[in-house]
Amino acid sequence: MADNLKKIDILSNLLYCFFKMQILMTSFKQINYPTVSPCIYATWHAYQMSFYGVKNRKKLNILISASNDGEIIARAVEGVGINVVRGSQGRGGTQATFKLLEKIEMGQDIGITVDGPKGPKFVVKKGIINIAKLSQVPIVPMVWNSDAWNFFKLKTWDGLSFPVWFIKTLLLFGEPIYVPADIEEDDIERYRQKLETELLELDKRAHDNFKVLMKEVS
Repeated sequence: MADNLKKIDILSNLLYCFFKMQILMTSFKQINYPTVSPCIYATWHAYQMSFYGVKNRKKLNILISASNDGEIIARAVEGVGINVVRGSQGRGGTQATFKLLEKIEMGQDIGITVDGPKGPKFVVKKGIINIAKLSQVPIVPMVWNSDAWNFFKLKTWDGLSFPVWFIKTLLLFGEPIYVPADIEEDDIERYRQKLETELLELDKRAHDNFKVLMKEVS
């Protein structure tokens, strides 16, 4: 147990140092940045590091798994000024949902990787739709991309992407999606599909038109 805690401490400190350094070296080009707040930022699990491009990180609360790996990430994320809510749909899901709703009621934003923590890749889970329904704040889809050589993608289930060293990245936001409070189960699936489609289309736009978008005025 002690050895495991020591390992978590070491890895979280290393990850914190990387995050802290990389935030300073990453330039975010933000397109269609949302003016609504509070809101629910939604992105793919592969793009979880894109949350650092949100301007007011002190108001942002990210949902992170309650696993040991999540503990390492959570400590590092908190170290760079982003708030963390622990849990997922499969583990501590109900409690995590209540905590997220509390943050929204306090006027804060939340961020969710919609196909996490274990996939399947690029398939939105319906939990975010229920949170939007209960909170009555909009979902803001977001993706990121860079064509730089130092924008790496791991060979993991999600294809986790992350920048290393000095780099310019694109952070592309979609239009807010509002979920009515009185929708039924069939409508929840319709909104889930709507968010999934929007994220996939944003992703394609961010990749196919990267150079053009980088020339646009933020």
